[in-house]
Amino acid sequence: MDTRKLGTSGLEITTVGFGSWAVGGGGWAFSWGPQDDAASIRAIVHAVSKGVNWVDTAAIYGLGHSEEVVGRALTAIPAADRPLIFTKCGLIWDPADRRAPARRIARPESLRRECEASLRRLGVERIDLFQIHWPDESGVPAEDSWGEMGRLVDEGKVRAIGVSNYDVALLERCERVRHVDSLQPPFSMIFRESAGGVIPWAAAHGTGVILYSPMASGILTDSFSAQRVAAMSDEDWRRTAPHFNEPALSRNVALRDALRPIARRHGTTVSAVAVAWVLAWPGVTGAIVGARSPEQVDGWLGGGSLKLGADDLAEIAAAVEHTGAGSGPVRPA
Repeated sequence: MDTRKLGTSGLEITTVGFGSWAVGGGGWAFSWGPQDDAASIRAIVHAVSKGVNWVDTAAIYGLGHSEEVVGRALTAIPAADRPLIFTKCGLIWDPADRRAPARRIARPESLRRECEASLRRLGVERIDLFQIHWPDESGVPAEDSWGEMGRLVDEGKVRAIGVSNYDVALLERCERVRHVDSLQPPFSMIFRESAGGVIPWAAAHGTGVILYSPMASGILTDSFSAQRVAAMSDEDWRRTAPHFNEPALSRNVALRDALRPIARRHGTTVSAVAVAWVLAWPGVTGAIVGARSPEQVDGWLGGGSLKLGADDLAEIAAAVEHTGAGSGPVRPA
């Protein structure tokens, strides 16, 4: 498994990591529907056994449940083989209304409470990467939030700190307080905007980049179809997402279909091609890839070491332009 340095954090990570969003299960605002915990644990253990050395989760996933499942998975892995654990904070839910959207709150005292709660749920003494999930919407200055994140590092509760879904302006404000170890933006062949702004910023500032949703939440996979959307759980957030509905859906599926010949040439899956494409962009460290089962892990694992050639990248760029799927730059420099 290929590895890359996560900026200047001192962490060296495999180019693909296990994403635990769906592991949170059902019963909350942005769930993927019900999920069997035993299957989740098997998937995590399988990914680690294949060489994946980090797991990304968040307190909000299942309102703490994903972190608990990840913690259980860790106990099934020998201590010497356990992966790095990345989690996120800054989203506060209402225990009385599990289906209500979380509030984006990054008050220093709240971040500290969340850190302690995540440590307990995960069953670890230190979080390897602690990230603010979304920018604060309650009026807390970014400098105050980021200062507290730094103090958690100084106290040994956290090894490295990062942010997710921040724009360049917010990254600049944080960087003036303390170095931003990592950035987690959305990025895929369909959602390409990050390539024009935050990823180049990160590359210029020694900030690692771990991308989420490189397969566009399942669209850029071999088995995806419009019928699959119709069969999704009523709880699955994707049922109402614009890119899973017309008119975007047909364009996105057409782009997925255009990847099949490339996958055949390389003897791999469409999923692996989608992952390899995001990893080909300068400044990208790794990609977070979710799975509900060991079989799904095997579908994308090869993307972490697949090298797309100039002809492949040109063919993908042409397909993006022909289908009109998504927006943003179409080819890495």
